[in-house]
Amino acid sequence: MKLTILGASGGVGVELTRQAVERGHEVVAISRRPERGAVPDSPRLTRVPADVFDPESIGTALSGASTVISVLGLADRPGVLTAGSQAVLAAAPDRLLWLGAFGSGRSARAAGALTRTLLGTFLRAELGDKVAADTAILDGGGTVFHAGPMSSGPVSPRRRAVDLSEAPRKLFPASVSKATVAAAMLDEAEHPSGPGGRVLVPLAS
Repeated sequence: MKLTILGASGGVGVELTRQAVERGHEVVAISRRPERGAVPDSPRLTRVPADVFDPESIGTALSGASTVISVLGLADRPGVLTAGSQAVLAAAPDRLLWLGAFGSGRSARAAGALTRTLLGTFLRAELGDKVAADTAILDGGGTVFHAGPMSSGPVSPRRRAVDLSEAPRKLFPASVSKATVAAAMLDEAEHPSGPGGRVLVPLAS
């Protein structure tokens, strides 16, 4: 499978790129600074510099992509997620997977008041960008992963991704490793569990 990864040099992006190459996929890894990606060179890996705020560069990078997995982070630039969602939707890939945060947008009610309060406090300036991007992707038929607090650590062999309606209701969502989130997104890309327009929650067990 040919996969296009947006945000490939971030924490989840590096894991996603590494695991995709290891699984034998052909990977186009897009980021502003491809040299920052800590993934060894491979004949199956193509690094492409592009910026979601530069329509020409991101349009060229996404051109012809059939399956796009975005793990864009908020970085230090307001509106980066909204710009990224617009660029990806304009490219019209066959399949689109997008990483969001549990407790925002559609998962806000499921996460509970404490999580909503914490996100509202620590992501006060960025939360609107995150929710707007998620909404655009879902409306466009993409699948959004709402991950809980992410940590370092290995891939969980018991990982799974459940529909938002099946997510465990806890005072505060359990953490999940970046490697496990990446693996769960790859699992969904390889073997879709259902149609797009859904929120899935990656779990370690």
